[in-house]
Amino acid sequence: MHSSKFHIGPFQPDLPIVQGGMGVGISLSGLASAVAEAGGIGIISTVAAGMMEPDGRTNFREANLRALRRELRRARRLTDGVIGLNIMVALTDYQDLVDCAVDEEADILFLGAGLPLRFSPRLPPERLRTVRSRFVPIVSSDRAVHLIFRHWAKKFGRVPDAVVVEGPLAGGHLGFGREQINDPAFALENLVPKVKAAASAYEEFHGEEIPVIAAGGIFSGGDIRKFLEMGAAGVQLGTRFVATHECDADIRFKQAYLNASREDLVIIDSPVGLPGRAVRNRFLDEMTAGGRRPFRCSWKCLKSCRFQTAPYCIAAALDRARTGEMEDGFAFAGANAHRVDRIMPVRELIASLRREFRAAAPLRPAPRPAAA
Repeated sequence: MHSSKFHIGPFQPDLPIVQGGMGVGISLSGLASAVAEAGGIGIISTVAAGMMEPDGRTNFREANLRALRRELRRARRLTDGVIGLNIMVALTDYQDLVDCAVDEEADILFLGAGLPLRFSPRLPPERLRTVRSRFVPIVSSDRAVHLIFRHWAKKFGRVPDAVVVEGPLAGGHLGFGREQINDPAFALENLVPKVKAAASAYEEFHGEEIPVIAAGGIFSGGDIRKFLEMGAAGVQLGTRFVATHECDADIRFKQAYLNASREDLVIIDSPVGLPGRAVRNRFLDEMTAGGRRPFRCSWKCLKSCRFQTAPYCIAAALDRARTGEMEDGFAFAGANAHRVDRIMPVRELIASLRREFRAAAPLRPAPRPAAA
């Protein structure tokens, strides 16, 4: 599974593995640096990272930027590997976070939960073409690839450096309607070839191959081999990395994965207007039954949030889950979280994926004996 070809701009990890960005606070510098040190691309989630700051509820914008800088700089102290940031386009402070990441010369910015079609005046086209950071949108369709790449080519004189295509088996907020989640037409196996064909249309403009990274429900080394053989340059895994010692979440958050059955992985209606996949627990049952957790919103962190009528603050619920307060929060998780059976070091997980990858190789026919 050694990567001799997978690269995003000048950044070439040893393995074609990207660790998914998971918030709130599930993948910070601890997990990201461990994955990068083991040969993959480690990702820090920026969503509501400021909630961990002392003034996170009263000075949200500045707290988020402070947390981003701290986690990125800490990860760099811990590893020389490739570190990326996951920044949601749907965040109210999306442009601030991108500006900060570029100023900090972050390696790679993974931009999801919306179409990254604009940046702040601090990042005009001429600067966007020369910054150190590389840009990777996260999409759920080939149509989104064309929209983003066509717009970037026309407005910025460049296109993104790679693209992640995330299928409906992912955890967290999903880029699909409820009716699409179990529709075979939207399975990742059908999305990868379409997205790869769409991205290849811009390779002449880009001047080199545009890597496509498959994501959503990838669990084993055999899964990795399958998508690489389908033409993906790399894969993204999130759920597997939660069940590691280095994951930044509390042990009780990780235990929710170990205790989950297949039936416990449910699709919820998020307060921000999107379906999401999570581990069912008492908190979600209460909310589904019409319960409410009144809250005061000091900062509308997501553009689509209708906090005036929302039954609970999802950022606060996820932050509480991060600290292990599962009775007042919940865990997002991918469709295969029920297969997690133990917590291990990141390096042990990588070694396990390598073994599974090798075991999934097609058997070669035995050589014919030489003619007498």
